[in-house]
Parts: sequence; structure tokens; C-alpha cells
Amino acid sequence: MGERVEIFEVGPRDGLQNEPHPIGVAQKVALVDKLSDAGFGRIEVGSFVSPKWVPQMGESDKVFATIARAPATRYAALVPNMMGYGMAVTARADEIAVFASASEGFSKANVNATIAESLDRFRPILEEARHIDLPVRGYVSCVTDCPYDGAVDPANVARVADQLFAMGCYEISLGDTLGQGTADSVSRMVLAVRDHVPAGRLAGHFHDTNGQALDNVDCALALGVRVFDGAIGGLGGCPFVPGAAGNVATEALNAHLVRLGFETGLDQTALDNAATFAQSLRAPAPVG
Repeated sequence: MGERVEIFEVGPRDGLQNEPHPIGVAQKVALVDKLSDAGFGRIEVGSFVSPKWVPQMGESDKVFATIARAPATRYAALVPNMMGYGMAVTARADEIAVFASASEGFSKANVNATIAESLDRFRPILEEARHIDLPVRGYVSCVTDCPYDGAVDPANVARVADQLFAMGCYEISLGDTLGQGTADSVSRMVLAVRDHVPAGRLAGHFHDTNGQALDNVDCALALGVRVFDGAIGGLGGCPFVPGAAGNVATEALNAHLVRLGFETGLDQTALDNAATFAQSLRAPAPVG
């Protein structure tokens, strides 16, 4: 058997959150259930953010209440603050995630706070989660490029990742939010972060805007990263890059890793079926 690499499925949250037309609870539940059948260890189901800002995630509590939970799968939720944390606990999320940016410009635009202010918001969440043994994952966005600040210094990424890890995040997912990362920029970034957070506690989160996602996966693999986020059917994208492709497609990522000789534990046929269903949830392309 080959070395193990895990794919963390983020399609039901990161993939669907930017879809412009309403997607019903039943459809979201069906997507999660199809993904559970594929054998994932972790699936990000939804987020407990204000429906005013992310309408698509407004019924995440109902999705959590309805999914068929596989015994070997942890079902995760993204939370921005203590209110979201409380909702996630009530919904029986198996783990939660918090998110920060490596770029001041993106942080101010995305959460209306500086990086330091956003990190301060997470400290009570981590403290409360620790008391109930609830795992917390940390996301860092804009790890190579920012739509406001341009190229991001790897030292900034390392600083944010280090603080999230020190707070108690069990894993830090490094997000190339714009999909502008290259082999060089991704390698320099991972090397900088690895000086502060062990490679075994890192995950790669690559968007495929420029068709570089799998190349960037390979760079991270070479530096010891063994967890990667994927979105089934390539769902998602970045609202700051009109027309940009979404997250790396889970089914393509799995096939790529298997070709390289890694073991993922996922059923490729089930992934392909889930990808077809995921694509059916997207709004049809405008005519003319």
C-alpha cells in the first residue's frame, strides 16, 4: 500500500456558499450523503455565519440535523464568532473551523477587521472548544496573493499560521484564495510556514483559477504536506476574480493522488457520481 494522503471535502460549504441561486436543504443533504458514501474522514457541511452576508449557508442547522452521519466521518462547520460557535455546538458539529487572512487588505474587506482583531475574536472560541474537546481547524486565506495587496510575504502567512496553531488549532489549512499561486510561490510559502507549524499539521487548499492547482499540490506534497482540501465537482471560486474556476475538484485530486501512488481511502466511482450531482446544483450558464 502507498503512503496515506487525506482529502478534506469542503464542497458543501466552500463550494456552495458562492452559488447565486438558492439551493434547498434537501439538495445539500443529498450532496453530503453522497460524499459520506465515498469514504471521507472529514466533510465540511456548512457555516454558521450571518445569512445576511452568506445567504446560501442560512440553513446549515437544518442540514446538520438531516444528514445521515457515517460513523467514521467527522462533519465540520465554519464559525466566525462566539454566536456561530454556539450554533455549531447545538447542531452537533463534530469539529469547527475558524478563518483568518495573511493579508490586511483581504481581512478588512472580508471580515471588517485587521488580522490581529480577527485573531482576537477566535481566542474565546478556542478556549470554549477546548473545554468540550471539540477539534478546531484554522484556515489562512490569501497565502500567496491578495486582490488588494498583491503578492503576500510568506513570513506573514507563517505568522498567522503560527498564532492559530498556538491558540490550539489542530490543523492549519493554507488557502490560495485567488488561485494565483505558482510552484515557486507555493513552495516558498510552505517552507516559511513549516518553520513554525509541523508539515504534518498543515493542509493545502488550492483553487484552480489558472489551472495550477494540481501542480501546487505536488509542490506541497514534496514538502511533506499530506492533507488537501477539495470541492466535489470543482464547486466554488473566488468572488474577487470574476469567472474564476473553483476549488480543485475532489474527483480529479483523488485520481491524481492515486496515480502518484498514494492511498486516499476514497471510492472513485462514488466521487464521480457525487461530482455529477454537485454540478447539477449549479445555476445554468446565461444564454447570449
